Amino acid sequence: MADTAALEAAPIAAALPTSRDDKALHRLIFIGIALLLIVAPLVLYPVYLMKVLCFALFALAFNLLLGYGGLLSFGHAAYFGMASYLCAYTAKQLGFTPELAILSGTVTAALLGLIFGALAIRRQGIYFSMITLALAQMVFFFSLQAKFTGGEDGIQAVPRGNLFGAISLADDRAMYAVVAVIFMAGMLLIYRIIHSPFGQVLKAIRDNEPRAISLGYRASQYKLAVFVLSATLAGLAGSTKAIVFQLASLTDVHWSMSGEVVLMTLVGGMGTVFGPIVGALVIVTMETYLAQFGAWVTIIQGCVFVLCVLLFREGIIGLIARVVRRPL
Repeated sequence: MADTAALEAAPIAAALPTSRDDKALHRLIFIGIALLLIVAPLVLYPVYLMKVLCFALFALAFNLLLGYGGLLSFGHAAYFGMASYLCAYTAKQLGFTPELAILSGTVTAALLGLIFGALAIRRQGIYFSMITLALAQMVFFFSLQAKFTGGEDGIQAVPRGNLFGAISLADDRAMYAVVAVIFMAGMLLIYRIIHSPFGQVLKAIRDNEPRAISLGYRASQYKLAVFVLSATLAGLAGSTKAIVFQLASLTDVHWSMSGEVVLMTLVGGMGTVFGPIVGALVIVTMETYLAQFGAWVTIIQGCVFVLCVLLFREGIIGLIARVVRRPL
């Protein structure tokens, strides 16, 4: 009986919170990231930094679903893109302040995630992935045909407006401060989710779903919850991006955007806390500073991905975590 109980508790025990030393290390890393965010605008171009932060939050949201929920979605661009469109539309056409516009886009992504998640989690494995891709393609064609999205032109010249009606975001430095706060808040929220009892059950379901179900956990409800959380945070990233670049376009809902966030997560380290941030930094930096190579950027990205798969399958942060023997 004791052996049976131990076996039943295995998936939960495998997902126990990190040790005090690991938590202290994570705290130091968070402080380091905050200090970097303060210093970075003095050295690097703020718009480039804001792009990195928006996509890092997007990758963190996707990693919450894949790395900790065990669900591979090929359609996360749907939530990122629709949030971008709604944020841009409400800011430009309805005159919403930036915080309300971002909120409207985030809520839209959450509702879309609830509907799509309820449909997708009925299947597992590759079937789940294909359903998410099909649903995302529906969103793409809707965005192409709908009048409010501007079709192939998108929604341009989106006003940044005044935060809370008082702080002008026309200045890149003020806009950067807002994006940095949103990124830090999103990252800390995801960290809290991962290390909460909810997050521990997610890991148990990811590792051994039948055993978790046998212990009384309703796996489908947990999957739907993490799906909606991931879609909501992806929508927050998309909404912020629309305000930063004053643009919402078909690129945001295209299938290639879904592939890009998968690439960021895998290159940085799937199932790690900080891996998606590094992955987003690498991919965005390549796109920005190798833009003169045109279409060759995609080939270079492919080569980087192949090297990561061949040399360190755990991703950049996963490799570092293995060397220092600490979960990162």
